[in-house]
Amino acid sequence: MGLSWQQGPLSAGAVGHFLTADPLPERLLFAERLRRRMRVRFDSAWIADSENVVLLHEPGRYPVAYFPHEDIGERVLVAGGKVTRHKDLGETAWYAVRAGDRTTERAAWEFTAPPDHAAELRGRIAFAWRAMDAFYEEDERILGHAADPYHRIDIRSTSRTLEVRLGDTVIARSERPLVLYESGFAPRWYVPRADIDESRLRPVEGRTFCPYKGLCDYYDIGAARRAAWAHRDPYREVDRIGGLVSFEPDEVEVRLDGTRLRLEPGQNVVPHGVDRGLDADEAEPS
Repeated sequence: MGLSWQQGPLSAGAVGHFLTADPLPERLLFAERLRRRMRVRFDSAWIADSENVVLLHEPGRYPVAYFPHEDIGERVLVAGGKVTRHKDLGETAWYAVRAGDRTTERAAWEFTAPPDHAAELRGRIAFAWRAMDAFYEEDERILGHAADPYHRIDIRSTSRTLEVRLGDTVIARSERPLVLYESGFAPRWYVPRADIDESRLRPVEGRTFCPYKGLCDYYDIGAARRAAWAHRDPYREVDRIGGLVSFEPDEVEVRLDGTRLRLEPGQNVVPHGVDRGLDADEAEPS
């Protein structure tokens, strides 16, 4: 997902490789100016507001936004004396965040003496995503984690035939599926409901949330658990998949033009980090 997550070029599971004769470092970190206004809300107050955010991409993690001290409200940060050590960037000082009558411990951090090659992170603070009430770009809330500018979704129409079976039973057959290409993931195929025997889909409890697509509902098919899913009300950027259904090729038989699809690297979802974990409640309308 994006530059450093899932199979991105800076992740441990990168699907491609850099064409160089010299070995690269085991871990490559990438920092860049975000070039978007970003704000942080905590206890009904705007505690940070900056057009000078630096985004840090670290292997195996979502991007993290770092705000300059001068763009953070006065008396928001409370030094707590807790210091840890980052394997690449050195000592990390932790802060409580305070606004109004509310204080949350270990809600922000700063690299106190990063190496010279990471000088752009000096004097900058990151806020723990789940410890804050909300993050915004301009006036729109950003859910889950800082938006990765290298994450892209393309949706394409195709006239190829997609067929889904469970044993001898045809679950779906379509000559008008959509294919969704998403950074860091293998292609996913979506089928219109008119081309599905919906009597075979059994809705199950438990929803997941993608910060790029929205809430996702799941279905069992016979004994195949959570073998299909759908975004009933996806974000407008990907509204073409609204209501369509996609199927897991490791749970049911999915054939494209007669060739059976197999689970590919990058199709399994990797659990999210604890400091910016995602859950469906975040995406529910407030």
